[in-house]
Amino acid sequence: MTGVVVTGGGGGIGAALARRFAAEGAQVVVADLDGDKAAEIAAEIKGTAFAGDVASVDGVAKLVESARETLGEIDVFCANAGIAPFGGPESPEDVWARTWEVNVMAHVRAANLLLPAWLERGKGHFIATVSAAGLLTSLGSAPYSVTKHGALAFAEYLSATYRHRGLTVQAICPQGVRTAMLESTGTAGQLLMAASAIEPEQVADALFAAIESNRFLVLPHPEVADYYAARATQTDRWLGGMNKLQRKVETALGAE
Repeated sequence: MTGVVVTGGGGGIGAALARRFAAEGAQVVVADLDGDKAAEIAAEIKGTAFAGDVASVDGVAKLVESARETLGEIDVFCANAGIAPFGGPESPEDVWARTWEVNVMAHVRAANLLLPAWLERGKGHFIATVSAAGLLTSLGSAPYSVTKHGALAFAEYLSATYRHRGLTVQAICPQGVRTAMLESTGTAGQLLMAASAIEPEQVADALFAAIESNRFLVLPHPEVADYYAARATQTDRWLGGMNKLQRKVETALGAE
């Protein structure tokens, strides 16, 4: 039986991933900062809950150790936990640091602990929930945009470095998803993402389609591929379009 860990598994995309892996026959450890939510999802899928914070070296180490005790070995690690605080360069240092710890370093620390066993076995699967922000940008949250770029860069590094040694790496890059995180974005988030927002279960469906076809990028919103190409090949035009959206957001906020 496949052993799977999902961080941020108490709700949203994480819960959808946990449910889908369980439905496919996996034994799942549902990890979340909110222990009650982790326990609720774990009970639903007959998995195991882990309550803890992955924003530290010790937190990630305890998760991996606990999951190995439960699963025997971790076959798939879904680095899904993430935070998206509002703000730009003026965001406090502790906000930048916390976002970096959760959105990037949790991935790095997990991979550091998992890779030796995976490389010895010649098999392992690392899945990072990166968001379309990692491919594009995120208006309204510089810490989120910057760290999601970092998460994507780390996933690319893992794939480029260890693919020939049996490591499968995938990056999930949705735009708006109907979760508590989207609700927390307020008027700006609703204006930018509500119209095209999808359900968390659709993200899980997109992941499993990508697993079947062995694709690195998981794009629940297929149009993101076009935006990504435009960003790379028509950068100034793309930035102009993003600035136009920024001005639209500012107008909407000013009218409130």
